[in-house]
Amino acid sequence: MKTNDLPATLQRLREAWRRAKPGIAQREADLRRLRTALRARQAEMDAAIRADFGHRSTHENLVAESLVTLAEIDHALAHLRRWTRPRRVSVGWRLWPGRARVRPMPVGVVGIIAPWNYPVNLALVPLVSAIAAGNHVYLKPSEHTPRTSEWLRTLLADVFPADRVAVALGGADVGGAFAALPFDHLLFTGSAAVGRKVLAAAAPRLTPVTLELGGKAPAIVCPDYPLRTAARRIATGKWFNAGQTCIGVDYVLVDAPRREAFVRLLLDELGARYTDIARNPDYTRIINDAQYARLAHYVDEAREAGVEVHQPFGAGDAAMRLLPPTLLVEPPAQLAVMREEIFGPVLPVLGYSTLDEAIARINALERPLALYPFSHDRGSVDRIVDGTLAGGVTVNDTLLHFGAQGLPFGGIGPSGMGAIHGRAGFETFSKLLPVFEQHRVAATDWLRPPYRGLIDRAIRLLAR
Repeated sequence: MKTNDLPATLQRLREAWRRAKPGIAQREADLRRLRTALRARQAEMDAAIRADFGHRSTHENLVAESLVTLAEIDHALAHLRRWTRPRRVSVGWRLWPGRARVRPMPVGVVGIIAPWNYPVNLALVPLVSAIAAGNHVYLKPSEHTPRTSEWLRTLLADVFPADRVAVALGGADVGGAFAALPFDHLLFTGSAAVGRKVLAAAAPRLTPVTLELGGKAPAIVCPDYPLRTAARRIATGKWFNAGQTCIGVDYVLVDAPRREAFVRLLLDELGARYTDIARNPDYTRIINDAQYARLAHYVDEAREAGVEVHQPFGAGDAAMRLLPPTLLVEPPAQLAVMREEIFGPVLPVLGYSTLDEAIARINALERPLALYPFSHDRGSVDRIVDGTLAGGVTVNDTLLHFGAQGLPFGGIGPSGMGAIHGRAGFETFSKLLPVFEQHRVAATDWLRPPYRGLIDRAIRLLAR
């Protein structure tokens, strides 16, 4: 698509929305058609994603892309009529007998810029919220997953009229022009560096923006927690999709006396999950050469600095973009792997002496998108959660808060702004319109100059 075609498509979407704003019945029908189409084309989806990555686990595609999206649709269908209902709110005794309500209103045309790491889920989940809220949608999928982006374009063209949902395909030039369009709301999911550019592009038009970014999500294992269970669950949170997950575990803090035992258990866990890594159907490739080179540099820099490196399946294959699971034990803070979001299958493991020290290490970095405390002691969990601030938390496991549709999903500061999923997503793409209704008889009929006598005494009483 050419960049100069973008404004005309947006105008078509907006004019259609103004002519006939989607009612609740249409929204429900749209979501049901999307659900049916997605289920019917799961094999096509899987093939497209595997081709874009070089290889990606079919089962991880079904879980992360299909299952999560279908669950989001089901949740929206189950709750949509309640979400759209005006909500009565108190006006307080000073404004009695007036009445007030909050009425969710669609905003118009929502722009969605989706990333490459979960190219279906992170395109369709916000689209579900935008459609549920009564909007039209303009989607820009990632250029790094061209086959999946084309599959999305075909899927959505078969489900929605062209003036209700449109898809813009293209590279960074199209993405930059897309972000500058006068949307009624814009959602971007991706890196913080690109998120800053999106925010800057939207600023001249004061377009409301939701950013879903990333960061260095820590797991912290407390002394009371069983190491084997922690190793199993952290391994899933790290090596699912070969670590290319915005809420994936970025590094682990474990109480120092058990650090070596934890590393051994992680290595055991990897050995049980994967055998011949090059031929393993369950291990995903790195998306492109640039990402592979970045990750390989982290490992090389750590090795040159004398860091203990564990690569139980070898050093990897750049031609295949195959980077095996890698453990780094106690990498120093100045290394790039400890300063930047890893977004790959490299896991630093660090020991700590006290819980306060571990919390301080987390707080020394920017606020992450996710936090994973492991402890059966409620006091320890509360100390970690109260002493830090992250976009979301899963206690004694990893990743799962993303799949809970009733929880808002979003970052804080460098890890993002705003929230999606479930009702939070519906309200993100709505204007929660405050409506006050005055009674036939109202005190304001007498609230006028001259402020003397009874009016003077009433105002002074109200202001006490």
